[in-house]
Order: sequence, then structure tokens, then C-alpha cells
Amino acid sequence: MVFARNGKQGDRRPAIVLVTLVEATAVVLAIGIALVVGPTDETPTARPGPDPTTGSTTTPSTPPSPVGSTVPVIRPGRPGESADVVAPNQLTPQSGPRHNSADVLFVQMMVPHHEQALQMAALVPTRAGGTGVISVADRIRASQQPEVEVLRSWLRDRSLPPDVESGHEHHTMHGMQSPAAIAALTSATGTAFDRMFIEMMSAHHQGAIQMAQAVLTAGVDPQIRELARNIAFEQAVEINRMREVIDPQVP
Repeated sequence: MVFARNGKQGDRRPAIVLVTLVEATAVVLAIGIALVVGPTDETPTARPGPDPTTGSTTTPSTPPSPVGSTVPVIRPGRPGESADVVAPNQLTPQSGPRHNSADVLFVQMMVPHHEQALQMAALVPTRAGGTGVISVADRIRASQQPEVEVLRSWLRDRSLPPDVESGHEHHTMHGMQSPAAIAALTSATGTAFDRMFIEMMSAHHQGAIQMAQAVLTAGVDPQIRELARNIAFEQAVEINRMREVIDPQVP
């Protein structure tokens, strides 16, 4: 505190009062500035506090991530095609049943259908008269045996019966050969066997194509639909190859 330099002791009081007022004014200004400016941290941190309902101390959690994610997704391509990268909003969510009765019927019928083709192909090595038929049989074994395993596994994974329900006998399937026709093929050899084999197997393949077209129309399971497309394509190509075995001049 500063006293005014007057000659008498009593003259110091006005100066003391003036200094005291100045100090009080400075304190008020400092408090006002602090209230206006507020905390200096840019992002205030919430402190744990008691839960009003349970009384326990809670800690603020991290805010959830935004709903609309922008992380790219790798989408696999079809057989022979490369994968591509798409945004999440370009993906179509899967909905509806994973398989239906048309899928089940196709699988249950295609298993014995393929098995008969394999039975016919097994006759070729000891009865064929030409190498063309042998090549056809080799391709049938290489493609249809793995497909039988896939079809059986599909049924097993879904706890479905391996056999077709009553009302769908094997001999009524498209392209399925009768026991009498199989017996006649078994007894043939040479050129007669080759021609009979090609005729029967061509009809057999046509039946498989019809079955594949039916499930592509009514089925919903993506795996079965993809398999049906492959079967229809492969067997259509094989029919043209078999025609060339019997008559190379056929376009």
C-alpha cells in the first residue's frame, strides 16, 4: 500500500481509500475475464460421476462409429472372372429363404442322374471301338464325380434326405435311361457300342439341361443356381463334341 506524502498523519486516509478501491476493481475485472474465457482445453473431458438410478460410478464410453461405413469391400467374381472392389452401399443384402423345394428336388434328382452317367461311362474302357468315346467318358468322370460329392454334401449339411420323395421315380427324370436300355448298352461292343453310347448320353445330357433350367427358374439357393448354370453349359458343349465323334462332318 502506498501512502500520500503529506505532512500530517490524518492526510493519508483519502489516499488509502483510493488505493483500496483500485485493488477491488482489479479483482472484479479478473473474475469477469475468467468467466468469459472459460477453460483453456479445446475438448473438455467428461469426468466419472454417479449414475442417478444405480448410484454406481460410470465412465463415459467412446462415441459409436458412424453408421454409413466407407470401407471398401472385395466382391468375388463368377468362375473365370476376377474379383472387384465396391463400396458398402453397392452391396445387395441377402434376404428370403436360403433354399426352397425346387432346390432340394433338383439336388435329389441330379445325384442319381449323374450316377447313371458315371455308370455308363464306366462301360467305355472295355467296350468302346474308338478313342473319341473314351475321351467323352473321361470328361464325364472328371466333371460329374466331383459334382455328385458337392450335391451329396449340400443335402447332408442341411439334414435333408438323399432320396427323392415318392412321386418322382428315377425313370421319370428327364434323360434318364431305362434298365433295359442300360442292359442293351452293356451287351454292345465296338462301333455299335459307340453309337448307342453317344445317342443315350446325348439324351441324358439334354435331360440334365432341362433339370438345370427348371431350378434356375424356381430355385433360390445361390450355390445350386451356380452349379445348375455350370451343368447346363458344360453338358451343352459336350453334346456338340459327342456329335462330332459319330459324324465329324456335322457342324
